[in-house]
Amino acid sequence: MIDSAELELSAGFTVITGETGAGKTMVVTALGLLRGDRADLGLVRQGADQARVEASIGVPAGAAAVAAVEEAGGRIDDDVVILGRVLSAQGRSRALAGGATVPAALLAEVTDELVAVHGQSDQHRLLRSTEQRSALDRFAGAEFTAAAEAYEPVYRRWRIVERTLNELRTHAQERARELDVLRYGLDEIEQVAPEPREDETLKADESRLAHSESLARAADQAQRALAGDGDVQAARTKIAEASTALRESAGHDPALDALGERVHELGILLDEVATELAAYSGGVELDPERLSTIQERRAALSGLQRKYGPTLDDVMAWAEKSAARLNELSHDDASIEELEAEQAQLVPETMRLAKVMSDLRTEAAQRLSGLVDTEIAQLSMPSARLVVQVTSAEDAVPGAHGIDEVEFQFAANSGTGLRPLHKGASGGELSRLMLALEVVLADRTTVPTLVFDEVDAGIGGKAAVEVGRRLAKLSEHAQVIAVTHLPQVAAFAHHHFVVTKDDDGTITSSSVVELGEDNRVDELARMLAGQEDSAAAQAHARELLELARA
Repeated sequence: MIDSAELELSAGFTVITGETGAGKTMVVTALGLLRGDRADLGLVRQGADQARVEASIGVPAGAAAVAAVEEAGGRIDDDVVILGRVLSAQGRSRALAGGATVPAALLAEVTDELVAVHGQSDQHRLLRSTEQRSALDRFAGAEFTAAAEAYEPVYRRWRIVERTLNELRTHAQERARELDVLRYGLDEIEQVAPEPREDETLKADESRLAHSESLARAADQAQRALAGDGDVQAARTKIAEASTALRESAGHDPALDALGERVHELGILLDEVATELAAYSGGVELDPERLSTIQERRAALSGLQRKYGPTLDDVMAWAEKSAARLNELSHDDASIEELEAEQAQLVPETMRLAKVMSDLRTEAAQRLSGLVDTEIAQLSMPSARLVVQVTSAEDAVPGAHGIDEVEFQFAANSGTGLRPLHKGASGGELSRLMLALEVVLADRTTVPTLVFDEVDAGIGGKAAVEVGRRLAKLSEHAQVIAVTHLPQVAAFAHHHFVVTKDDDGTITSSSVVELGEDNRVDELARMLAGQEDSAAAQAHARELLELARA
């Protein structure tokens, strides 16, 4: 277990070495956690509360990672993002980006753009046809990128037109039924022709007409009670008597004078109300025929509300929306004709642009095959051949990436037929082929940091020297970090870290330290002969370092 370690990784080529079982791969495991890999409870040291991994990673200007981190609430200071992962002893995991807690999946999204890891398992990506096509497209360069950018919107529009046409043709019966429903409903509403808030107005009119006799009788009785009629003693008479009595004592007390004024005003108000009651009583409409008409109208509106409501406003909203939908469906035939005309133009244009991409891929495939062959010949596979095959059937239907099928075919020896990569390459051969591809694609890589986890497994001797040489060459274009057990590879590094293991009898711990020049000789000697103090091994180690410098 690593109790605590801090690695300051610089530009150029960095190697991490150490004895078998010392914990070299723990560095890559930690990086895996920062890349969103699944957390393993076993990574927390026994007796510890948690394990924590942090990394400060430079972010290129304009990188999508910047937006992803900031949208999650994190910060990027001085073009550097701090990523973290905390594992608790209870099995919980927490991911951090720019100081904000984020889903682990976001770490994968951010680091995919910043760090590429190549390990024994990662090599198998190269066996997939999609990865092979992607590698070829990257190698094809700016001209292919421009062709792909021209193709993408045309292809996307063609697929939309195709899908829309299929839907219109497939659902013709459903559209016909929907048209019938809409027309029937709109006709029914049009026949009634409701007005906004008409139901409320009609409800008030119906109530007035249905109770017209009782309304007139109540108004007449009230008018007689106020103004007087026959034997009825009017309220107005009593008010007049009170007003006269108060006027007789006027002028002696302002408070009583004020009350007298109010009684006088009350008399005037009674006269006005009595007059209006008389007018109302005489004007009440007694019209059974009008009442019947209103009741029929309300019944018609209620029928619409039951079907298209529940309110009259809802009925009118349904009518407006349905009219728009009816217009849309009514124009489907015209839409089909327009789409078919557009389709007739898009099909040949899509095929033309796909053919441009195909030609560029074919030309790039020949160049890539030749360059990779040159590289793998230097990796102790002088007779090996890689052929990047681009095929497209005459009746191929364009896809998101054109009409081509891309397949890497490989032959390890002379006289051996070409076979698909997943059948023709061993693990060691695949490791070297992966490295050769990275070197060839180096000036086109957009990932600033490349990590190689023992991709040199299964090789040695001269091939190992060439692996080291190429990793150093690759570091001219990106930061390269390699975990290796080969001294020939380690000698080419600009920076050398070693993982050491210590056992005090109760717990085994590992630490990571950067080596100075003299210590590098000792470590290379250990890797060569198993003995860092061997004179012969140290001489060989110095020879390797001199070779690397040369």
